[in-house]
Amino acid sequence: MITPIAAIAVLSAFLFFPKGQADNNEFVMSEQNPFPELIEEKIEEEVVNNTQIAPTPIVVDVKGAVRHPGVYSMQDGDRLIDAINAAGGYLPNADSRMLNHAMKLADEFVVYVPVEGEEPLDISITPISGTNAPQDDGKVNINTADENELMTIPGVGPSKAAAIVQYRTDHGNFKSPESLMEVSGIGQKTFEKLESQITVN
Repeated sequence: MITPIAAIAVLSAFLFFPKGQADNNEFVMSEQNPFPELIEEKIEEEVVNNTQIAPTPIVVDVKGAVRHPGVYSMQDGDRLIDAINAAGGYLPNADSRMLNHAMKLADEFVVYVPVEGEEPLDISITPISGTNAPQDDGKVNINTADENELMTIPGVGPSKAAAIVQYRTDHGNFKSPESLMEVSGIGQKTFEKLESQITVN
C-alpha cells in the first residue's frame, strides 16, 4: 500500500524531472552558441569580404605595326603588352624598343607601334572634351601648355610632354613651331605630324 507521503514523492519526481532535463538541454545549447546573432553577422561579413569586385572595363586604340590594328576592350590594370597581344602581336618590321610594355593602360589610350626606321611616337591619350586648354582653333600652345595639355596632342605621350616642358625650363619659350624639333626625340617626321596641331602664340 502506497502511503500518502510516497505518492507525493512519486508525483513530484514525475512533474519536476522533465522540466529539469529541459532546462539542462537549454543550458547545453546556450553554452554551445551563446551569441547566435554575432555568428550570423560574422558570416555575412565574410561573404561580403570574399565578394570579388569586377574590374573596370576600358577601351584602347592600337595602331601601327601590329597584326590587327583596332579598338579593343581591356580591363583596368592591364599593361601595354596586353593591348599589343590583343591586337595579335607585332608585325615582323615593328620597332618596339621605345615602348614601355609594363605601362598601365587607361581609358582612351592610343597605342602606336612604329616600324623600323620610323621615329617612334609615344603612347598618347586621346583628347577628352572639356579638359585641358587648347585654343579656339584647336591648336595647343606649346609655350604655355603643361604636360597634361601637351598630351592631348595625338602622338605626344608622357615622355615627349616632359621633354617639351623641360626644354622650356632650360631654354625659354619656343620662337616658332619649327623650334620644337630642338627637343630631344622630336625629329622632322614627328614634327610634320604635330605641326598642324601646335602654335607658339
